[in-house]
Amino acid sequence: MVLTMTLKKLLNTSLRSLGSFLLSSLLLCSSANAAEQYIFKFATLVPSGTAWMKEVNRWAEEVYQKSNGRLKFKIYPGGVMGDEPDVLRKIRSRQLQGAFFTGYGVGRIYSSARVLEMPFLFQNIDESDFVREKLMPEIKAGFRYKGFELLGWPEIGTIHFFSKHPINSLAELKTRHVWLWQGDPVGEAFAEASGVSPIPLSIIDVYTQLSARHGSIDTVYNSTFGALTMQWYTKLSYATNISMTNAIGSLVVSQCFFNKLPQDLKQLLKTSGWKAGENINKITRRDNQQSIALLKENGIQFMWDWNPQEKQEMLLIRDNAAAELIKSGYISKKMFNRTKAILNDYRAKHNSNN
Repeated sequence: MVLTMTLKKLLNTSLRSLGSFLLSSLLLCSSANAAEQYIFKFATLVPSGTAWMKEVNRWAEEVYQKSNGRLKFKIYPGGVMGDEPDVLRKIRSRQLQGAFFTGYGVGRIYSSARVLEMPFLFQNIDESDFVREKLMPEIKAGFRYKGFELLGWPEIGTIHFFSKHPINSLAELKTRHVWLWQGDPVGEAFAEASGVSPIPLSIIDVYTQLSARHGSIDTVYNSTFGALTMQWYTKLSYATNISMTNAIGSLVVSQCFFNKLPQDLKQLLKTSGWKAGENINKITRRDNQQSIALLKENGIQFMWDWNPQEKQEMLLIRDNAAAELIKSGYISKKMFNRTKAILNDYRAKHNSNN
């Protein structure tokens, strides 16, 4: 009888211990599941409410839904985190994890990728698309080497000069107070090669200076869509017909954050990010054309069609600027030569088919 009572006590004690163990295990599992949510802090200069930003928001929602809430974006639009160098510093100090950068930001990560926005290099979109696709494995590897994962490649669009005053020639452009995105080696090289004396400013300060009665600048460069979304057009009257280049962009995440993600979330972020980049490209190409009409409706006068002599002069400026960028190491000679080789092959095949 005493033995039976002892066994019952032992059994009850064991059951209570087992219950406590199971409860603890459930609590631990719940904590582990809660800890699986990752917050992706993402910044961009793109203003809220634009078609670009709507696509970024759609991307964020897709990731949240497909990850069952395990990966959530926290987005900082409209330059609230500062200019692109500021955003990059915050990513490296782990205050942010990713961004939508323009070519300027791209250049601060993997500068040789900016060979794709070398002015007057491509004659049409088909050429730039073909070359970009061929170079993309090297560009992705370049980003990875610098500590970033490239998630998407959205275009900013074709870049034009915009001014408060008419621009009908290079000589006239040299008399203007031209904005230069402060610290941009590509802009500096082209200004030097063309004899333009620019005014370096953060992009955050451009609208303020255009609005000021005695602002330091009267001429800027941007895509037609960018000039609209950033409201620069409201302070300007003229634009150049001929675009300088098709500006690049990137959707990036720091490897420090990316490498902490489970494999399924890594794949989701990369697959959905590339889709978002392609969608932004479609938006850019559509809206840049529509933006020209809207700018004209709002009083912007497009001007300056080059003659053959001016075209040759611009190409010489391009070559001199490219030589300086290669000499400084900003764009590698290997990447530049490979780009030209791919482009020449494309043109040879395209011309032979015509």
